[in-house]
Amino acid sequence: MKKIIILSALTASLAGCDNQEVPLSYTPEMASFSNEFDFDPLRGPVKDFSQTLMNEKGEVVKRVAGSVSAQGCFDKLEFQDLESNTGASLVLDANYYLDAVSREKRIKLQGKCQLAELPAAAITYDTDDNGFVVAARGKDITVNYRYDKDGYPTGKTTRAKDSTLEVTAKAGGDMKKKLDYTAASQLNGNAITQVKQSCDYDSYFNPLSCKLEIIDESVTPPTSANYAIENTIDYY
Repeated sequence: MKKIIILSALTASLAGCDNQEVPLSYTPEMASFSNEFDFDPLRGPVKDFSQTLMNEKGEVVKRVAGSVSAQGCFDKLEFQDLESNTGASLVLDANYYLDAVSREKRIKLQGKCQLAELPAAAITYDTDDNGFVVAARGKDITVNYRYDKDGYPTGKTTRAKDSTLEVTAKAGGDMKKKLDYTAASQLNGNAITQVKQSCDYDSYFNPLSCKLEIIDESVTPPTSANYAIENTIDYY
């Protein structure tokens, strides 16, 4: 889990591939949602999933869960951040995601089920010719998103006034093990964190469980924290 959500802006997508030796690319929806909402992308005919992040004490820190239609659109999404006591639960209704409790419109969609706008935050999304979200724009913020040739999210650059936050992820060389990645974050050119993840995979090349190490380089000396990620995935 590349670390969850910017809740104040209400800021996952799932692929469609057969069980086969060579996995297909990530869909634009899966790649874009995971890049924006910071969770590990999945591929294959996923029906329901959850990703749970636990600290070294075995305590649940964060959790993402969702259900997906046979067409690859998220029907439901749920985010929980137990460290900050925040969360969101969203349900699909026509071309919007609504708050599951208040029924307030949270996310506007374009096309089949791609991100278009966060109305409350006045943020709009741009897509490329292949349907991937490549930018988000607001009054005081611009975000540019990147992907590799397989559609795997490789990071984003966030610019807000005089600050630039750069997140760069690099998947392992084996395309079957895309979630064995390293990532680095920099704020105005200064290193903040280094992240390393390694996983066990199922027959669709999705992660079943992962080990995650986060090194905080913003302090001297740098500190390290280790986490475990447990995933559940049901397929069509």
